[in-house]
Amino acid sequence: MIEVKSIDKPDERRDFPMGHLEVCNLSGLTFGVATFEPGWRWSASVKPIAGTDLCEVHHNGFVAEGRLRIRMNDGTEAEVGPGEVFVCPPGHDAWVVGDQPAVVYDFAGGAADYAKTKSG
Repeated sequence: MIEVKSIDKPDERRDFPMGHLEVCNLSGLTFGVATFEPGWRWSASVKPIAGTDLCEVHHNGFVAEGRLRIRMNDGTEAEVGPGEVFVCPPGHDAWVVGDQPAVVYDFAGGAADYAKTKSG
């Protein structure tokens, strides 16, 4: 069976301070489009929702717009920007760099739980 969905009509939208996540659910894939506004930082905006010290979601991402800085729990850092694909394991913080919103597509399936409370 072939499934097709438009990111312009997501199945769900989750709002959090300074950003939101739009989710499309397909068989075998939960696809997310995250928009992070300038000043967004995971540890300030999503940590209270997730209830963990760091983001514990695995990301396979593509940056469509803007820039993100990612810091792993061991202190290593990387910056990703437009046109770049990245893999980021659990145990990280991230924040927007600059004054442009960051738009990130996530193919890892982590959108199923991202920015949801631990109970749901």
